[in-house]
Amino acid sequence: MLRSTPTKQASPGVRVQVAGMHKSFGAFKALDDVSLEISPGELVCLLGPSGCGKTTLLRCIAGLERQNHGAIFMGSRDVSILAPQARDYGIVFQSYALFPNLSVEQNIGYGLAGSARDIVRRRVADMLDLVGLTGSEKKFPGQLSGGQQQRVALARALAPAPSLLLLDEPMSALDAQVREHLCTELRTLQQRLGITTLMVTHNQEEAMLMADRIAVMNEGRIEQYATPQSIYENPETPFVANFVGQGNWLSFEANGNSHAQVGALQLRLADTVPNRASGRLFCRPESICVNPVQSEENLFAAQMREVTFLGNRCRMSFEFDNLPGQPLTAEISARHLPSLGTAHIKVALPPHSLQVFT
Repeated sequence: MLRSTPTKQASPGVRVQVAGMHKSFGAFKALDDVSLEISPGELVCLLGPSGCGKTTLLRCIAGLERQNHGAIFMGSRDVSILAPQARDYGIVFQSYALFPNLSVEQNIGYGLAGSARDIVRRRVADMLDLVGLTGSEKKFPGQLSGGQQQRVALARALAPAPSLLLLDEPMSALDAQVREHLCTELRTLQQRLGITTLMVTHNQEEAMLMADRIAVMNEGRIEQYATPQSIYENPETPFVANFVGQGNWLSFEANGNSHAQVGALQLRLADTVPNRASGRLFCRPESICVNPVQSEENLFAAQMREVTFLGNRCRMSFEFDNLPGQPLTAEISARHLPSLGTAHIKVALPPHSLQVFT
């Protein structure tokens, strides 16, 4: 396991600022006026689909790609045009990029070239203990599991005690159980070291589990930059709402300041919407109330269509009687699931659960 009490800590975390970043590859605009600030010791995840620009942004910060416009600051230093080796960071790539012909200890000590031999030996021993691989120093990467290779790559990145750690999809090659375990351990270690960390991922569960803040990217821009809870509960754009978690969408037309007409249904909203405005309503499956035990607003008759069991919870597909052909999804406790033979149910869409996008 990863140790949370290393004998030597990394350098104090550094504040990272990206200002007005633009990057194009020919006619393709990979980054479009991206600005981002990471506080010292913070773990930030760049989250988004393939091709959204998240890896390009990380590579520009690392100096592995040169931005067309924009500035990068690490603390008070402008590192925008510095060579990668002058930027004081460690990096773990998606493929780990270990040298197959070097042993574990040689891989970890690679970034310490030029230091005294006894210093390198002690630092490598510290890193092996830190990542729980003491006794594996003479092995080669091909003799290790995927999870062990990831630990070696992490130890190599941390060995020079950088003030910034960059992680490029570091868990993508691992199976789900190992990935979740290492995510938790890596987060604990990062907090203990106090090292500023920027991680690229397309896996929203990884981002939610690990990040202090998440930057959701789409088509070269940051659509929302906030805490995991805020992004999930208060998405600022339809893309963020659709990309992070599950959700239901209903087209509406405003019918009075706090009411929306959805087909034959009239819903009360928590937000005030200009009369005659139109748009879409969004709600999370777990915010829907099925057969509520107490009086609820926006309560309507519905029919249960399909149920998927998810262990202690169930995902249920249903349609409102007055809104046929518009299937919606609710997620409820398995203990509260209506009998499978029950066709007719009552479903409420609480006003506070309905987010308005116009």
